[in-house]
Amino acid sequence: MTTPQAPEMTSLENQVALVTGAGQGLGAAIARTLAASGVRVVVADLKGAAADKMAGEIDASGGHALPLVLDVADPKAASEAVVKTVGHFGSLDILINNAGTDVTKSIDDLSFDEWDRVIATNLRGPFVMSKCALDALRQGDGGRGGQIVNVASTAAKRAWPNASAYHASKWGLVGLSHALHAELRPHRVRVSTLVAGGMRTPFLLDRFEGIDQSTLQEPANVAQAVRFLLTMPRDSVIPEMMVLPVMETSWP
Repeated sequence: MTTPQAPEMTSLENQVALVTGAGQGLGAAIARTLAASGVRVVVADLKGAAADKMAGEIDASGGHALPLVLDVADPKAASEAVVKTVGHFGSLDILINNAGTDVTKSIDDLSFDEWDRVIATNLRGPFVMSKCALDALRQGDGGRGGQIVNVASTAAKRAWPNASAYHASKWGLVGLSHALHAELRPHRVRVSTLVAGGMRTPFLLDRFEGIDQSTLQEPANVAQAVRFLLTMPRDSVIPEMMVLPVMETSWP
């Protein structure tokens, strides 16, 4: 009997990834995990000090990182980030749309500016970044085509009070991500949606005093799921993956 050969997983060695919101939380965990896999990482964040610190940590660990200050909703800034990435590392193979924000208020209290800010970061941002990075991603992975991972949330699967902007942005992001999957596959650009459950990150811990951390997961666990998506064999793609803490209360 012939033993079937194991599929050839996609190697991440020397690939280049631009990770948004990489200064802390899940973005930082993704940057660390990819760097440990041999990826050259662009650490992009709205806060320059956080980007510099994270990039310094990666460099000190033997990796290669480039810190960038980036407003993901700004097309000019996004285009410049792609140009700087390709200019510094020679290519752009992976885009991780991770940057996110939230305003926990009722619709009565939520201002129009606050709504716009959440939508701009969480939904417009991934569109802007994907559009600006597309030409580079078409040539990614040595011409075989790059990859996009859009980080969504269980807030795209259920709804709760006082989070209308966040829900709208994450439900919209899942729709955008699946549309990009369908549109970009002829260009050999693989697009995946990662639906992440609650994590022990400042995004939750700094806003919800007394939150039960036993129901949350480590961001490093979710970062490993991102790595898995990126290493799938080239002729396969995972359009959507959900990663939850075992005691997740938001799903199902």
